[in-house]
Amino acid sequence: MKRGKTWSYVIRVIDPETGVSKPKWVGGFAEEDDAKEARDEARRAARRGEYVDRNAITVAEFLGDWLDAHSLEVKPRTLDGYRYLVRQYISPRIGHMRLQAVRPSTLSGLYRELLAGGGRGGAALSRRTVDFVHAVLRKAFNDAVRSDQLLASNPAERAKRPRREQRGPIEVWTGEELRRFLDVMSEHRLFAFYRLAAYSGARRGELLNLRWPDIDWNAPAVRIRGSVGMVAGERIEGTTKGGRERVVSLDAGTVEVLRAHRRQQLADIDVAGAAWLDSGHVFTNGLGRPIYPDSVSQLMAKSIKAYNQPEDSALRPTHPLPHARLHDLRHVHATMLLVAGVPVHVVADRLGHADPAVTLRVYAHVIRQHAAGIADVFAAAVDESNDEPDEGPAAALVPS
Repeated sequence: MKRGKTWSYVIRVIDPETGVSKPKWVGGFAEEDDAKEARDEARRAARRGEYVDRNAITVAEFLGDWLDAHSLEVKPRTLDGYRYLVRQYISPRIGHMRLQAVRPSTLSGLYRELLAGGGRGGAALSRRTVDFVHAVLRKAFNDAVRSDQLLASNPAERAKRPRREQRGPIEVWTGEELRRFLDVMSEHRLFAFYRLAAYSGARRGELLNLRWPDIDWNAPAVRIRGSVGMVAGERIEGTTKGGRERVVSLDAGTVEVLRAHRRQQLADIDVAGAAWLDSGHVFTNGLGRPIYPDSVSQLMAKSIKAYNQPEDSALRPTHPLPHARLHDLRHVHATMLLVAGVPVHVVADRLGHADPAVTLRVYAHVIRQHAAGIADVFAAAVDESNDEPDEGPAAALVPS
């Protein structure tokens, strides 16, 4: 029925303390259809013994409390990302709504709106960002169902998202292009960083977190113990992305580069004297201070540009280096290993992927390309077997 300007419904629910059935009025719906839909859903939940009492908490209020509680479970950088998505994309659009009024259609509309014009200045937002928004809402609403019992079901589970765009194959440098880039960086004091990034496949934050005891000169190998990220402009150290340590083997050439880097750092310590900050990090500035993640990314971009567009146009290379990000060195590493026939699970472990399925998904095009000749391999194996004596079909069934 309509009460004032809003609609209400009534159902009978069992009091968990007394076991007695009693009427329960629920109001505040703007439209009659909304009230009917909520009533029918409440009736079904009541019959299953899953009825959730009405609560006036808004989406913004719930997400604020959820983020505060979640700070104990996730890394600071991840939490900072959650807060940004809530503040930038969710709260301005549905934060005022009651949590229990959110329907799958509400979230489907939110995703469409963000994809069409949720970016800066009304620009279209990337599908990847919309997926992140969905992931946060799904995780938060799951807790609203299971932990806080504010929702009977998770509306994000049934929300429709825009069709996923097909990603093209990852374009990576060739071995020759990688060698040219490393030649460009060879005289820079951070040359060892880029060499290790390319030859280990480790993430930027993992390398910037390394201390000298993490390098096993005898194995030789490097132990990836943690990672570095930026939160609100501050350099924060924490666990790796997957939350576990791993050991990555090193080739002899990379070991020699690291030894040379260590000798240079010891020389820097002598020059700096008391001004040196002994943080123990492998990669530091000239005074021993840890390096910020964006610094190595920006240095790579500037170095490529300087190589491609030197001040003296006569020195411009015949074959410029294609644009590449620091993270693309990781892609180069993985791609070359897969093309060389290294098993996917081995590559996944080296990259720090918790599940080889992640490696399969990211590098599917490489694996398909590598698999193109498998039919010939099988045929050759069968043909070779023809050279063996034919003892008849029953011979294979006789135990030796």
